[in-house]
Amino acid sequence: MRFLITGGAGFIGSHLCDLLLAEGHHVSVIDNLSSGTAANLSHLRDHNLLSVTLGSVFDTRLMADLVDQADLVVHLAATVGVKLVIQSPIRTLETNALGTELLLQLASEKGKKVVLASSSEVYGKATKVPLSEEDDLVVGSVVRQRWSYACSKMLGEFLALAYFRERLTPVVITRLFNTVGPRQIGGYYGMVVSRLVQQALSNDPMTVYGDGGQRRCFSYVGDVVRGIYELSLEPSAVGEIFNLGNDQEMTINELALLVLEVTHSSSPIIHIPYEDAYDSGFEEVHRRVPDLRKVRQLIDYKPTVGIREIVESVAGYFKDEEVRHREHECPAPREMIESPLRNTREPK
Repeated sequence: MRFLITGGAGFIGSHLCDLLLAEGHHVSVIDNLSSGTAANLSHLRDHNLLSVTLGSVFDTRLMADLVDQADLVVHLAATVGVKLVIQSPIRTLETNALGTELLLQLASEKGKKVVLASSSEVYGKATKVPLSEEDDLVVGSVVRQRWSYACSKMLGEFLALAYFRERLTPVVITRLFNTVGPRQIGGYYGMVVSRLVQQALSNDPMTVYGDGGQRRCFSYVGDVVRGIYELSLEPSAVGEIFNLGNDQEMTINELALLVLEVTHSSSPIIHIPYEDAYDSGFEEVHRRVPDLRKVRQLIDYKPTVGIREIVESVAGYFKDEEVRHREHECPAPREMIESPLRNTREPK
């Protein structure tokens, strides 16, 4: 089968490439490297089943060509990370909503299936535990930039289901919960596991936002991409929404202590008010736990990697001298453009 992955040089996309290629599929990637990095795919540079295009999902002619060649599209291209969302609200809304709409238009015209990667952020401030796919979505005020990401991903879901119902476009929606693992960028995007691990390895102060009592469920990227892959092949998943994640909770304070234990770091743990980390009036969600019954019933989805193993794998990744250098030298996404990939072509 021929897969097209938008955002395939990103954290999740590169791991999905690993899985699909291991399963013997042809994989085509398009990425503008605005948040992904060419280095994420450098270990695959000589793989004869992989092709990589440096380009934008807004390049309609290019995307039409790539969608036409694919059997199935996994749409991962998005603006991600709380820091980036707050700093770049226009980019967030345009990429996540308009980019998704353009892709759905092309897929609909060409009769191709789309697996859309959405986010647990769409649940917003909902307090129900656990959160199931048909629960209400409770989003905060429009004056809080934090919720622009949730709204953009929510609109993507509405669009996908609209194309399914009105134009019979086969779509599958996955809501990803706190996906973590190697290759995830920490500092610039605010991803908590990678940020804390990097700080601990450098013996820098480990920054926990708020009081650290907020609870999260961390999902290993390998488990999540396996779920995406199996759902993409399951006919009964079409037209449906599925939570993908891990339902085992921990507080951010507990996470910080675990990182200290795993890395043997001497870093102090310091707590920073949200308004200092992000902006004034920032609203945090205290708990967010996925209900996994639906996906378990359909594809027998089972998280296999616990949080200790996740932290160990992230620490091992950042202990690599080359990775540490790249993270230090590339604090902003636009500086990641130079590509070591062999099979890269420029957009027409």
